[in-house]
Amino acid sequence: MRTAVIGGGNVGTLMAAEFAHKGHEVTVYTSKPECWGRELRVYDAEENLLLRGRPSRVTGSMEEALEGAEIIWITMPAQLFPALGERMEPFVEAGQKIGVVPGSGGAEFSFQRLLRKGCTLFGFQRVHSIARLKQYGKSVYELGRKEKLQVGAIPGAAAAGLCGDLEGLFDMPCIPLENYLSVTLTPSNPLLHTTRLYSMFRNHGRGMVYPRNFLFYEEWTDEASALLIACDRELQALCERIPMDLGSVKPLREHYESRTISEMTRKLKGIPAFKGLTSPMKRVENGWALDWQSRYFTADFPFGLKVIRDIAALFEVSAPTMDEVWNWYEKTAEGEPAAFELGITLEEFESLYG
Repeated sequence: MRTAVIGGGNVGTLMAAEFAHKGHEVTVYTSKPECWGRELRVYDAEENLLLRGRPSRVTGSMEEALEGAEIIWITMPAQLFPALGERMEPFVEAGQKIGVVPGSGGAEFSFQRLLRKGCTLFGFQRVHSIARLKQYGKSVYELGRKEKLQVGAIPGAAAAGLCGDLEGLFDMPCIPLENYLSVTLTPSNPLLHTTRLYSMFRNHGRGMVYPRNFLFYEEWTDEASALLIACDRELQALCERIPMDLGSVKPLREHYESRTISEMTRKLKGIPAFKGLTSPMKRVENGWALDWQSRYFTADFPFGLKVIRDIAALFEVSAPTMDEVWNWYEKTAEGEPAAFELGITLEEFESLYG
């Protein structure tokens, strides 16, 4: 199979290595092709080599990357989707399949032009594996592989047919979802990251510096869990209001097998693949400052939480905890980051997921 991987970060590097290892023809599109080696290596947490793969080419040319690709994988952060869709449009062709990993972030709104050209859009509810770069363009860690894939598509009926190809690519079961909205509303990073950051830095002021970089998960608190569960309840209320089958959007308490706030805290503090992960902060002269350029801020708030809030507003569903978290970001964030705007009517929204 000819595939293109757009983005050379954690997940993109892992996927490129896996597909090339299986003998597929893989082209990687990245802004830094000169930094890539001929071979990609995948390691586990104990530094054991799991596999090697050689992409066919690594390029900074979008035209070269997309030409002839049966599946195009987008692994870039959500805030880049609108501009990426514009760059891709001249080169995509009818019949190409475009997969977004993970599929949240309003991808279906950013890539509507590609849909109109006859492409199929699909996305994973969650990444197939947690990945962390070991050396850019050369090696990556695989730290937590999922048991199955759950895939939504536009048009919705395409998901069943896609699963055959995806099971072969990833060597794991693939479950088709009823619609792509089941991907968009999955309560993953847009709730997980945003509530944790708000709980840590709700009293942050411009120019504040901290004595250290905090462990994002291993120092998780009950306050963060309470916010997370409250946002998840609001999301479930939204799913109940929307006249579509959204039964696959599982509550986080079910996903993490945590009935109470304290159980959620223990669960998130103890996930092996999350160990050692720090917060989006950067070293400065007298300590640690928030890194407002981290995708935790540039993607998970304005193209994660904001997507869900806009959909809730469209369906007139109250989401006070999400509003509280979003309002903190909007008031506190430095710079002027772009933010998602839904900008369609209720009828247009519902017709999109056919």
